[in-house]
Amino acid sequence: MSREMLLLVDALAREKNVNKEIVFGALELALASATKKRIHDEAEVRVSIDRATGNFESFRRWQVVADDEYVNEYLEVPLSDARKDDPDVEAGDYLEEPLEPIDFGRIGAQAAKQVILQKIRDAEREQILNDFLDRKEHVVSGTIKRMERGNAIIEAGKIEALLPRDQMIPKENLRVGDRVKAFLLRIDRNARGPQIILSRTAPEFVIKLFGLEVPEIDDGLMELKACARDPGLRAKIAVKSNDPRVDPIGTCVGLRGSRVTAVRNEIGGENIDIVLWSADPAQFVIGALSPAEVSSIVVDEDKHAMDVVVDEDNLAIAIGRNGQNVRLASELTGWTINLMTQDESAKKSEAEHAVTRVTFMEKLDIDEELADLLIDEGFSTLEEVAYVPLAEMLEMEGLDEEIVNELRNRARNVLLTEAIATEEKLESVSEDLIGLDGMTKEIAAKLAENGVKTRDDLAELAVDELTEMTGIDEERAKELILKARAHWFE
Repeated sequence: MSREMLLLVDALAREKNVNKEIVFGALELALASATKKRIHDEAEVRVSIDRATGNFESFRRWQVVADDEYVNEYLEVPLSDARKDDPDVEAGDYLEEPLEPIDFGRIGAQAAKQVILQKIRDAEREQILNDFLDRKEHVVSGTIKRMERGNAIIEAGKIEALLPRDQMIPKENLRVGDRVKAFLLRIDRNARGPQIILSRTAPEFVIKLFGLEVPEIDDGLMELKACARDPGLRAKIAVKSNDPRVDPIGTCVGLRGSRVTAVRNEIGGENIDIVLWSADPAQFVIGALSPAEVSSIVVDEDKHAMDVVVDEDNLAIAIGRNGQNVRLASELTGWTINLMTQDESAKKSEAEHAVTRVTFMEKLDIDEELADLLIDEGFSTLEEVAYVPLAEMLEMEGLDEEIVNELRNRARNVLLTEAIATEEKLESVSEDLIGLDGMTKEIAAKLAENGVKTRDDLAELAVDELTEMTGIDEERAKELILKARAHWFE
């Protein structure tokens, strides 16, 4: 049988275009499976084929387990019994016993054949998939072969891919036989073998479609930095030129709109806004809110948010139908955008100033007039009063060096006192709470004031309770609580 086995391996490897080692592995599994049926279904058998001669050996295997964990006589052997034959054996090791070669007969040979063919089919599918992935084709083009429960099975060359219903553009009516393009979303490796999952709603799909239509992107003269989509309705893309001679927006639009129209037609007529990318976040947000015109913008780095002021006439345009324009602008830029009118901005500014005014008056022991002077000069925190360069503060009208030094000293003393008080509060807080991702000493100290001193204490809070205790926004509060609860589900 040894020569026949080598010829079989060689023939199968050539016919199915798979590595010989895969065929040998499939044969070993098949022979082990057939041998097992002659012993016991729960037994473990290992077969080893000599790659040079084709001869094979069979072994019965048992795993060594601690005496108190021994439950299955067909798969396991107690440590105490195993050490009678080998004193050095440890729990977790395997014991093997050679088996006499057996005649498989017609049933055994049939079972072996089924295992071999299945393994080779899997290897063949994996090889086709790897060849496809090596080509780095992010956009798959193919024909719909059949529909299964609303999902489309797409045939692209030798491979089949799945376009799930939730990855199709809404109101899109795809039928068997239609040619479609889609973005390679992921490879799903399940029990039935690897499967390519496609998407026509992913923002990356629009980026790749522009890559096919605009050769300047491949040439490196310009690049698409980001995309946000409301599939089937509207998309925004951010473009950047790497060559001053190239107009990125005009290049994407193409002659008489040919390029952008080709992309639109592929995604069901979805409207596409082309936005100029900017390294300045504020400028980028202003561009992303187009066609609305922005009056002013205030950036809050800590909250990664921007207050964008537009006049009454532009507010509806900036928001868009059902909030679509501002939502897409926020997704495109990665910033939280708070739209407001001039009146709303003035009210918010006055409310913030009122809080700052009270803080300055109470903490620095100064009158309202001096507090307003500091606010008008752009001071909003005690840290700024304490550590802004002396020369800058001396430029403020109405303040001499003595007053400036006194203000700075008072601010530093207050900050030092607060830091000491915070450290004292943190002494009662557990390490698992302080070490939580996203937690700060300030938040932990406020929690301690309210009796929240462990990770589990935080995990049991509701979002509104946490925002009330600490003053942080709802989104951040939700994130902290989820992280605090994470260990419950591990």
